[in-house]
Amino acid sequence: MAFRQPIITVVGHVDHGKTRMLDAIRSTCVFEKEAGGITQKISFTAFPSEILKQKCSGLLEKFNIKLEIPGFLFIDTPGHAAFSNLRKRGGALADIAILVVDINDGFMPQTEESLQILKENKTPFLVALNKVDSIAGWNPMPELGMMEMIDKQSAHVKQDFDNKMYKIMGSLANYGFDSDLFYRVSDFTKQIALVPTSAKKNMGISELLVMLSGISQRFLKGRLEMGKQTKGTVLEVKKEKDMTYVEAIVYDGSLKIGDNLVIATLDKPIISKLRALFEAMPLKGFKSVHKVTAAAGVRMQFPDSSKVLSGMPFVVAKSSEIHSAEREVQSEVQTIELDDTGIIAKADSLGSLEALMILLKKSGIRVSKVGIGSINKTDAIMASSNISNDPLDAVVLGFNVGVSEDVKNEEKVKMMTNDIIYKLIEDFEAWKIIKDAELKREKVLELAIPAKLSVLRYVFRQSKPAIFGVEVKAGKLRENAYIINAEGKSVDHMKAMQVKGKGVKEAKKGEEVAISLPSITYGRQVKEGDILYVDLTEYQFRNLKNNKELLSYDEIQTLQELAEIKRKTKPTWGV
Repeated sequence: MAFRQPIITVVGHVDHGKTRMLDAIRSTCVFEKEAGGITQKISFTAFPSEILKQKCSGLLEKFNIKLEIPGFLFIDTPGHAAFSNLRKRGGALADIAILVVDINDGFMPQTEESLQILKENKTPFLVALNKVDSIAGWNPMPELGMMEMIDKQSAHVKQDFDNKMYKIMGSLANYGFDSDLFYRVSDFTKQIALVPTSAKKNMGISELLVMLSGISQRFLKGRLEMGKQTKGTVLEVKKEKDMTYVEAIVYDGSLKIGDNLVIATLDKPIISKLRALFEAMPLKGFKSVHKVTAAAGVRMQFPDSSKVLSGMPFVVAKSSEIHSAEREVQSEVQTIELDDTGIIAKADSLGSLEALMILLKKSGIRVSKVGIGSINKTDAIMASSNISNDPLDAVVLGFNVGVSEDVKNEEKVKMMTNDIIYKLIEDFEAWKIIKDAELKREKVLELAIPAKLSVLRYVFRQSKPAIFGVEVKAGKLRENAYIINAEGKSVDHMKAMQVKGKGVKEAKKGEEVAISLPSITYGRQVKEGDILYVDLTEYQFRNLKNNKELLSYDEIQTLQELAEIKRKTKPTWGV
């Protein structure tokens, strides 16, 4: 029976060193190129057994491991744990995971989410206790193995290391996992191996690879047996010059030029013949090949490849098997569940969209429509239709996409984009809190808003109507307001107000406006320096008093002043 390469995924908190870990393994430099230092796209690295033997020969012998697997295929998953939920028929795409934990920070929210996904998928994993070199006083000894290096640290450094390690062991125990340092684990089916590492200093990487080798050969052989049908998962669609490539993982069977590919889409499957095939070379790059065998990272070219979306499953089928293959792959796509009401979510690929949807659902955010590509006019129109029902749903979130020019100035709909997924959701939730408070405030204040005015010396007309300047000292002044003075006497019904000759409907604190009062004469009923108030009914006053959390400090002060004025003539006013 032939065995394929185990597929390895690297997961964990957003800045604990996952990409640096792969950099150390494959001796490349990807980290500096990523947005915010976070891997946003899924990529893969072929790591053949020949290189594994070169890097780890002494350790393989030490742990009595006779290498049988053909190597590893690493998948570099983007920063958030939700991305580790790459799927294939029958479970997770990854056979083993490396959970990277900063030994100094310990478990973080995204570490816990990664662990939860690994537990749900029953994916075997190791823990890389990364950044050991940043422990105060740590003495790097590159000529030694990690076990010897730990042993030769000074007493206080070893104590600090132990304290941090035991804290992480405690966090794992909370999820039902027993764990210990890799060289003290006797049964990998019962204990999680902890491998101290420094991806930055290239320490502990060989030990990590040896542990992956041992676990793969001892406990995964049944899962690594090659099947007869060719199956795979699309990772990305890339355009280079005039060429479109589909990057994918072939996780079962073999694939060759001329095969009929059946690839799922959001609508109906694509059926196309494979024209060109490139296999991921050891550590980096691709080479043109006629055939590959699982597990393999590949680039493919075929007609209609531009319509393919990230995350889609595909199979190889004979002409007579195409209809059944279509049903098979398409059945896996019906996973995005939409709500009757909610926001609109857009992403650059299906894989990104699926990850975004996982996080939105986890955050309790309803989504009524999804799409792939830039935020466009149709999205804005769809989102604006939510305003009457729930203005908080008049939102389009875009992960790793742009906004079309024709909707960039759209004011009715909130459009938010980011190329770091967790920040997009954080920004949206922060906006929602502010917007919700604004909406509540508008609802309470839609009939009346407290306002305090100071009469200025600027007089444009003394009477019929009197037009003069006021400064809004507190609150908000709206047209058609009823004005009273500091003694509580009615002054007039304000008909209009202007700023620099232009009519306005409202003025906020600190603004100066000219107001029009038709029934008074400036200099008699009002004069420079007078304090005026917008009059409120008792019902309006009580409503505002009961919602004081929606008012600013100066608006609350104005309410209190108004109550004192009114209670001079009616002691129970507003009580």
